[in-house]
This record gives sequence, structure tokens and C-alpha cells, in this order.
Amino acid sequence: MYKYKVSILGTGFIGLCSAVCFADRDIKVIASTHNQKKAEQINDGIAPFYEKGLQEIMDRLKTTNIFQCITDPVKAIRETDISMITQGTPMREDKSIDLSFIESTATEIGKALKEKDQYHLVVVRSTVVPGTTRGLVGKIVTEISGKEPGKDLGLCMQPEFLAEGRSIEDTLHPDRLVIGQFDEKSGSMLQEFYEYFYGDHLKNCPILRMNLESAELVKYGNNCLLSTKISYANEFANFAQLVPNVDVVEVMKGVGLDYRINPRFLGAGAGFGGSCFHKDVNAIKAWSKSKGYKSRLLEAVLDINDDQAIMMVDMAEELAGDLKKKKISLLGLAFKPGTDDMREAASIRIVNELLKRGVTEIVGYDPKARHTAEIELGEKIKYAKNLEDVLRDSECALLITEWDEFKELTPNDFKKHMKTPNVIDGRRIFDFDLFNKSLPFKAIGRI
Repeated sequence: MYKYKVSILGTGFIGLCSAVCFADRDIKVIASTHNQKKAEQINDGIAPFYEKGLQEIMDRLKTTNIFQCITDPVKAIRETDISMITQGTPMREDKSIDLSFIESTATEIGKALKEKDQYHLVVVRSTVVPGTTRGLVGKIVTEISGKEPGKDLGLCMQPEFLAEGRSIEDTLHPDRLVIGQFDEKSGSMLQEFYEYFYGDHLKNCPILRMNLESAELVKYGNNCLLSTKISYANEFANFAQLVPNVDVVEVMKGVGLDYRINPRFLGAGAGFGGSCFHKDVNAIKAWSKSKGYKSRLLEAVLDINDDQAIMMVDMAEELAGDLKKKKISLLGLAFKPGTDDMREAASIRIVNELLKRGVTEIVGYDPKARHTAEIELGEKIKYAKNLEDVLRDSECALLITEWDEFKELTPNDFKKHMKTPNVIDGRRIFDFDLFNKSLPFKAIGRI
């Protein structure tokens, strides 16, 4: 067993996925949540949300005592050597970052360290605006515990780059590690931890060490650039739909093969969603505005993304005519495949746009996200149990999430079950020529 014990303060996607991966590599982990029911579920070995590969690791950990989840964060901190803050940083109504969970967790750390004599490393892994780790977390911990970073305790900021749907894979096989350090000792202790955890993987995984504020901004730079690439691809998809014989998929393939760019995140479609991109782009935009700088680029990124819902519904009306009295089917509700997360999902924007235009019969199907969709969308739509159910008697189907199950669909599947087989491909997963010849069909980025 590794010599340092770790407490994970927050059991969302980042926290729980990190916790179980650490424990699976023989590291003693105590996770903490204020939700008693969630703690009991985790201790029973049941994942509280769907994430590819998560349940399998939790199944392996059932027979061990190396991982537990408790509802007392102060106890978790006291009984470990390294504490990682993995709390959410949601968006306020004004689109700025809400640091209240970070603040309360820093308070709990301060209380725990006040009663502890040993050196303790505090690591912020939540996405926070520059200045938060030093100016909020470090300050609160010092004020409450009476102990100072660099002297009595270590302080690091380590941004995570986990993509939902592959959080386990990204935890186990990162392409780089960024360590923001208050001082050399703090960074070295965290690096030592990861050298144990990753072993030989670090031969091909660079470790970048920098100051706290730079590490904080790395995460925003990462997510804002990825969001920009998606909106860039969608802007060119809109260009492609202005003239015949242009396919944005081929265009982006040609662009992405440039070694300076690479093809990832150049897929045009229904727009980005999830817990990170929309929130983080808004947060850094609001932060820069508070410092006197207005980001015109990020404003455009968000506007283009939001407009994709309008584009999808416009395409549906062009194909199927007035939608008001028609049954509309949504294939996919989660913001991406591999997760049941509905936060900022494109489906939400599309549903709201359909409702604005007077559509009253909307039915959706998602292989994993029915429960979370019901919480997010409520009675705005009906929920199908399977593909046949969602397509039955439908007059227009919108493909929103590119689940593998949907990639298997053929034109005949739509013809067989739908009243009128009008299909909109919002993720470019269908063979355009085949579908276009077989039924009324439109796809993002091609006419």
C-alpha cells in the first residue's frame, strides 16, 4: 500500500472517478460527501451515476477495505495525508463562477488541520478562476487552522482534464499532468504521489510544474480552446449549408490533418454541452469582464453554440413543414455518449426551441439518461423505453447524441416505425448519400 493516504472532498465525476482509480492502485482513499444516501450507495459498491468503466472498478473494490465514503469531511482530512478538493464550481445566474462549495470545503480543511500536527498537502482539483487557490483556499485554511502554506502545509492546484464518458480512461492514461505549486515542497510531494500512481505511464506523459495562478488558467485555456474548435466547426457547417456540393465533414477532415491543428473537436453538430465547457467559458468571460476586459471571442463561441438548437429546428421545419401538430422524436438526450449527464445538453436547447414554436408532442429516448433527463426536462417531453417506441408514428426524428446504438440504424428502421420518415442528423453519424437517397433527410453541414 502507498505510504500516503488520500481524502477526496467531493464525489462527483472527478472526485469519485479519481477516488476509485487511486484505490484500485493500492492507495488508501477516504471520500467525503454531505449526502448520506450517496455515501451509503457508494459504500455498497453502487455507482451513483453512469460513467463508462466506473461500476466495474467499484465491483472490484467491494471486497477490499482500501476505499470508503463518509459524511464527515473533517474526519476524512484528519485521517489522511493529502486532501484533494473536487467540489463543483457551478454557474451563478449572472454566468460567473460560484465558489461557495470551494469556500466551505476550505473551511472544513482549516478545522481539520487545526487539530493536526503533521504536514498535510491540500490540492485544488476543481476548476477555479485564477487567484482562487492562493487567495481563497489558502487564506481560509490559514485563518482557521493558524497554519501557513509553505511552512506547515502544502498547497497545489492540479487541473483535471477528464472528459465525461471517458473519465476513467482519462484518469488512468492522461496526456499530461499540470501541477501548480505554492512552493517546491508542495509540488514535489504531489509529483511523488503521481509517480507512484502512474509508474511507467509517465515515460510518455510530461509533468509541467508552474505557479498556482498559471495552473488555474491552463484549465480554462484548455476548455475554451476546445469549445472554440467546436463552434468554429459549426460556423463552417453553416457556411457549407449555403452552397451545394460542400460537406463540412470533408472540410474539417482537410483542416484537421494540418499538424498545427489536429482533427479532434472539429466535428460539427448540435453543439457542445456538459458540466465544463459552457460553465467554464462563461466563468472566465465573466472573470475577465470583472477585471476590465471583455472577451469578444468567447462571446461568439457561446452564441454560435446556442444557435445550433435554432439551426436544428429550422432544418426540421424545412424538411417536414410546420411542426406544431406533429410528433417529434429526439434520439439521444445526454450531452454526449458514455454518460447520463444532462447538464447544458443540446437536447435541452432543442426542446425549448421546439416548445417556443408551438410543438406539443415531443418524445425522447436515451440509452442511459432517462432518469437524469426526467429530472432536467420534467414533463416538457415524453420518454420512450427503446428505439421502436421513440420512432413509432413520429413525423420527424432529430439525432442529438451519437450513441453507438443509433449508429446501427438504417433508413429502413426509420421507414418501418415512423409515420413520415423525416430525419435530421445532428451529429453526422449516418451515411449521407445512403440516407439522402432513401428518405427525406438533412444533416448538419451539408445540403
